[in-house]
Amino acid sequence: MAKRRKNIAEEDESVSKNWKEGELIETFKLNRINKYQTPLMQEWLEVSMPVFDAFEQVLFDRTYEKGMDNMSGWNEEDLKMKFITHILDLGHFYDEGGVIGYFDKTISAVVEDTKLTVKSDFMMAKGILDAYETPFFHFQEYKPYKNPSGDSMAQLLEAFMIAQVKNKNEKPLYGLEIMRENWIFVVMENKNYCISESFSALKKEELLKIISVLRKFKHILMNRLLD
Repeated sequence: MAKRRKNIAEEDESVSKNWKEGELIETFKLNRINKYQTPLMQEWLEVSMPVFDAFEQVLFDRTYEKGMDNMSGWNEEDLKMKFITHILDLGHFYDEGGVIGYFDKTISAVVEDTKLTVKSDFMMAKGILDAYETPFFHFQEYKPYKNPSGDSMAQLLEAFMIAQVKNKNEKPLYGLEIMRENWIFVVMENKNYCISESFSALKKEELLKIISVLRKFKHILMNRLLD
């Protein structure tokens, strides 16, 4: 067994399996829970509408209008740079307290004798410069109508399981699956992961709730998840 672990760990990180969500559930005995059926998910989504300062209000209005006018024609990079990054800013996902946001970070670990490698589209983690230590939050984005590649929920679950190995604790992990305008929140505890309903970033009230939920996570992170 020890030899098998060593061989797996020495594999080229660029070689990775394109897992499907169902394959991960079967292989790693994961449990998928829909909507609001865990206390952590219920807590996370219990939010009031965000309060913006003058700058934030201008940024929100411009970002929302830009998305309404152009999102259907954007590719993944357009979506990230022209929309998602602004929503993360409005959600207070900025670097502070030793927590850094990382885009397009390839992460890997041996999980139950299986080497998992995935590119995290975005993660928040303890870190110094480009070196991360403890991941807390991941999102995966996926454009189903423009050159889709891979299963974004499976990639998110891979990132969670890799983080569980790296973090060496039993704290929950939080994240998002983003499919064009649709944002789905995910919380993972041990082998159980709970997914929310889909919120549309092209509906103003739902986009405001998305921002509030992001701000709620930042509060959870700073007050509960950091050692």
